[in-house]
Amino acid sequence: MTTENTIAARRAEAWREELRKAMKNKERADIPRVHMPELDAEYRSRNRTEEVNLGLTAEQAVTEAKRCLDCPKPTCMQGCPVEINIPTFIKNIERGAFGEAAKVLKETSALPAVCGRVCPQEKQCESKCIHIKMGKPAVAIGYLERFAADYERESGEISTPDMAPANQIKIAVVGSGPAGLSFAGDMAKLGYEVTVFEALHEIGGVLKYGIPEFRLPNHIVDVEIEGLRKMGVKFITNCIVGKTISYEDLHADGFKGIFAASGAGLPNFMNIPGENLIGVMSSNEYLTRVNLMDAANPESDTPVLQGKNVAVIGGGNTAMDSVRTARRLGADRAMIIYRRSEEEMPARLEEVKHAKEEGVEFLTLHNPIEYIGDEKGHVKQMRLQTMVLGEPDASGRRRPVPVEGAIITVEVDEVIVSVGVSPNPLIPSTFHGLDVSKWGTIIVNEDTMQSTLPDVYAGGDIVRGGATVILAMGDGRKAAAAMDQALKQQT
Repeated sequence: MTTENTIAARRAEAWREELRKAMKNKERADIPRVHMPELDAEYRSRNRTEEVNLGLTAEQAVTEAKRCLDCPKPTCMQGCPVEINIPTFIKNIERGAFGEAAKVLKETSALPAVCGRVCPQEKQCESKCIHIKMGKPAVAIGYLERFAADYERESGEISTPDMAPANQIKIAVVGSGPAGLSFAGDMAKLGYEVTVFEALHEIGGVLKYGIPEFRLPNHIVDVEIEGLRKMGVKFITNCIVGKTISYEDLHADGFKGIFAASGAGLPNFMNIPGENLIGVMSSNEYLTRVNLMDAANPESDTPVLQGKNVAVIGGGNTAMDSVRTARRLGADRAMIIYRRSEEEMPARLEEVKHAKEEGVEFLTLHNPIEYIGDEKGHVKQMRLQTMVLGEPDASGRRRPVPVEGAIITVEVDEVIVSVGVSPNPLIPSTFHGLDVSKWGTIIVNEDTMQSTLPDVYAGGDIVRGGATVILAMGDGRKAAAAMDQALKQQT
C-alpha cells in the first residue's frame, strides 16, 4: 500500500470512529429506510423518456447513510461482485463528502451510476446487510450508490481514477456491454492500451439496447463511457469481430490479449404454432428497435408495431421492460404471461411493483400453446394452458404442470416473447481452439476467466448465458486482474 493510500485509510478510520461516537448503533438501527421518490404512475405509464425513480435528495441520502452500522466485518461487501468498499463510500455520504463517496465507488466500479439504477442490490449487497438479521430493511446501498454517482456528474467535477504509467501493451475488448466496459476500465487503470470493438453503432451493449430510458437514461450511460474515454480507452463501432476483423487480424495488429464480452443476443422462442405470425417478435428485437432505432416514431424507417392488446411472455426483468414499454407506446391492455406464480418470477420486485402501478396485468400460472392469426397473417388470439406448480426442478423453483383441459383464449394483436437468450455464436465459431459448451457459451477457468486459447479471456453473457449487469462487471474485473498477472509473467 502506498503512503498516500495509508494516510487515506487512516483518515477513513478516524471518520468512522467519530461517527460511531456521534450516534449509537441502536439509534442508527431505528432510523426508517428512506423511500425513493417516483414519478406518478398514471403519468409515467405514457411517458417513455422520463426516469421513473427520481433519486434521493442530499438530506435523504445523509439520513439513509446514518443507518449503516459500520460493521467490523462488513458482510455487504461479500455480496458485491465488483468489491466496492461499501462502508467507506456510505460514511463519506454521512459526513457530507459526496464527491469523495463517488471516488471510492470509482476505485472498483466503472459504472456506478448504472449499477445504482439496475443492479439487483436486494439479491447482492443488501441481502447481506446486518439489518436483515435484525428484522429490519437493509441499508439502501443501491440508492446511495446512485446518489453519489449522480452528485458527481451534476457537480461537473468528475474524477478520474488513479492510473498506472502507460506500458504500450495493446488489449482488445469484444463488446461494449457491462462486462467489456468493466474490463476496459480496470485494464486502462493498470496502464494498458485498450480498444473496445462494438458491432452496433452505439456504445453500451445491453445498457443501451436492452434497458429502456425510463429505467436507465442513455445520457447516464454516455457519461460513464466518457469517463472511460478520459482514461484512454478507445472505442470502435460498427465493427464485428469474427466477421469485419478476425482473431488473426487482432494478432497482426499487435493485440496481446483479448477479452470476449459479446453477450447473448440470440433470442429464444418456444417453438409453438403461430410464432411466425406478424406481430409476434422477441423482446430483443422489440427493445432494440425502440431503444436504438427510434422505432416508436411512426415516421422512422422501421417503425415498430404498437399494439393495443399486448402480451409479453416471461417473468424476468426483460419481460417487465418490454411490457412497460408497450404501455408507454399506447397499449390499452398490457399483459405478462408467466407459467409459474408471481413468487417464482426472477424479475426484481421493484420492476414488478412499477409494472402493476402502471396498469400491467399479470396472468400467472399460464403458458402459451398456440398463436392464432387472421386472414392477413397477423396474430389476433393466443391460447393459454393453465398450470399448477409441482415439485421443484433443477432451478430450485417448483415445476409448472399443465392442468388437463384447462385452456383459455385471449385476444391479442402483439406478442413479445421474453423466454431467455442464447450466446452470440460468432466468437465461439470463429476463434478456433475455444472450448464451447452445449449451450454455446465459452468455457473458461472460473477463477481467471481464461479460455482454452491462452490470450483469450471471456465474461458476461457469452460465458454465463444470461447474467445481471453487476455479475458481468464482476467477470470483467476478475479477467482484468488475471490477464494483467499473466502478461506481467511473460515480460
